[in-house]
Amino acid sequence: MLCKLSLKNIKKSFKDYAIYFFTLILGVAIFYVFNAIENQTIMLQVTNSTRDIIKLMTEGLSWVSVFVSFILGFLIIYASRFLIKRRNKEFGIYLTLGMSKRKISMILFIETLLIGTLSLIIGLGIGIFLSQFMSLFVANMFEADLSKFTFIFSSSAFIKTLIYFGIMYILVMIFNTISISKCKLIDLLHANKKSEKIKLKNPYLCLIIFAISSIVLGYAYYLVTAGISELTTTLELFKPIVLGAVSTFLIFWSLSGLILKIVMGIKKIYYRGLNSFVLRQLSSKINTTVMSMTVICLMLFITICVLSSALSIKNSMTANLKKLAPVDVEFYKSFDLTEEKVAHSYLFTTSMIEDSKLSIEETLNQLDIDIHKYFKDIVILHTYSLADITIKDTLGDYYQNAKSKYPFLRYDMQEEFVKLSDYNKVARLYGLEELSLKDNQYILLSDYNGWIPIRNEGLKKNTPITLQGKEYYPKYLECKNGFIHISNNHINIGLFVVPDTAVDENFRNQGIFLANYQEEAKNKKQQLEEELRLIENHPYSKFTNLSLVTKLFLYESSVGLGAMVTFIGIYLGIIFLISSAAILALKELSESSDNQERFRMLRKIGTEEKMINKALFQQIAIFFMFPLAIAIIHSIFGIMFCNYILETLGNKQLLQSIIMTAIFIIIIYGGYFLITYFCSKRMIKEKR
Repeated sequence: MLCKLSLKNIKKSFKDYAIYFFTLILGVAIFYVFNAIENQTIMLQVTNSTRDIIKLMTEGLSWVSVFVSFILGFLIIYASRFLIKRRNKEFGIYLTLGMSKRKISMILFIETLLIGTLSLIIGLGIGIFLSQFMSLFVANMFEADLSKFTFIFSSSAFIKTLIYFGIMYILVMIFNTISISKCKLIDLLHANKKSEKIKLKNPYLCLIIFAISSIVLGYAYYLVTAGISELTTTLELFKPIVLGAVSTFLIFWSLSGLILKIVMGIKKIYYRGLNSFVLRQLSSKINTTVMSMTVICLMLFITICVLSSALSIKNSMTANLKKLAPVDVEFYKSFDLTEEKVAHSYLFTTSMIEDSKLSIEETLNQLDIDIHKYFKDIVILHTYSLADITIKDTLGDYYQNAKSKYPFLRYDMQEEFVKLSDYNKVARLYGLEELSLKDNQYILLSDYNGWIPIRNEGLKKNTPITLQGKEYYPKYLECKNGFIHISNNHINIGLFVVPDTAVDENFRNQGIFLANYQEEAKNKKQQLEEELRLIENHPYSKFTNLSLVTKLFLYESSVGLGAMVTFIGIYLGIIFLISSAAILALKELSESSDNQERFRMLRKIGTEEKMINKALFQQIAIFFMFPLAIAIIHSIFGIMFCNYILETLGNKQLLQSIIMTAIFIIIIYGGYFLITYFCSKRMIKEKR
């Protein structure tokens, strides 16, 4: 009998709470899809280094899945709470007819078990289907060969999904049992007649709190933009986060009182149509709405920032390579190591001192690498540094201002110099503009946006530098864009180009070897790359600090890191977005169910159906749009902060990522909004 009753309840509830079932199925499908990536990448034909990156990515997704399971678990319990509330009167009737609370708990147990099983079966089916398309997306992200594409079923993802969601449903069963055991008959029978008392808050208090919270929020915005230099420690990074969260709650709390009071004072608006009814409907749940609105707003804010940043990273990093890695290979090593340098660095050992006196060509010979066999367009150059010329010295009079504005930066780092002739050789190789200097001039090169404004201030002071007793002055009062080392990021914080006579060979700091592969070597580039990377296993490698960077390695690293961040960002972003929309939708459906009698009274007094539907639409739209609007404002400054953090990547694909994020929000969040409206619309018509 209990099973039969449970089946009837599920059938009846399915129409009203399609969003709940849809969210469960969607959650299961997404969970399976992202956890199945590990098995789907097996068929991809990629290099060993890319395979290692994929392994790291799947491990990261596994840890993220643990966090996602907590979010989905909270969502399921939250949804169950509203389902139980929806059926309070039904449970009251069961108790009146003599059914024990234990049997009611058993009904809920059977219902949860059936719903969980149904959602798992459908969700896993959809997930297995979608995961095949995810294989294509993964292959596209890693630019892999899909010639071995075949249908993949991930048993590990299947088992993990069963275990995680099984635990979630067990917790829901426990929660439901506890909820029923605490219920009182009188509360169950009259639950739908109860409403939260409307308490008009003191408008002056609301206005004061709104003003204070707006100022605090403005200060938080300042800290993550213009005042970012004040965040000198990791702990201080939490300062704007805490201020933003608290001020968001206070803004919602104050606006909830102000808006009602303000609109009530504007008679033409308040008494137009069913505006007074809509406002009263909103105010009847105002106390619980403030906290939920705050949580949802912050979740939407995180979603927008995570999706916008994650989607832009891969495009930015791969786009950088065309400009920042114009040659195939770079070897570099430090020269003239001393016991003192070795003692103060974990990078060097005393066994490397002798090799640091050799040229790069000599070191490569020791490693059995024939440079003329595999390479062409070879350029070898040196950089120089002096212990008594640091960033502090080259900033001149601007140093004190820079230190006060950017106290976390290191100003004791030695500056790096390169001969004009050497740089011009690199410029010709890279296809950059060659430079010219008078015998008392220098040019400062930089491509790191965080340092360029600081460097420019020092140059504006016409700050001289002294090399071998002679002063040199800047040719330009601002940095010129330029670099020497190949990379996938903008990492040059400052490189001084000086006349050849300005530096002494005794101050060599680093040797750099740049080259392209010979045409015949390019045909077996992958094999050659593997051989070059094996120099670390050569017996002589422990005697040298020589390092290797290749365009292919940078490319694989960029693609891999970009893909990893993108997948994790999309995973978290979609889950947060679904959770936010589902919580709002379930809350609105629950309230629509509670308010059936109120809409029925509107019909009795002659209100047109069109006006009732409009009032319902406005009520749901306010609940959905209010937290989204505040989240968008937060996100403007949040994205600016993310862009500052990611500026070394040359993050110029942000607009495209923001557009993609907007599409995600419109489809998912807007979809939940429309489904909620149509379900609520049908719900309030039931008793007509």
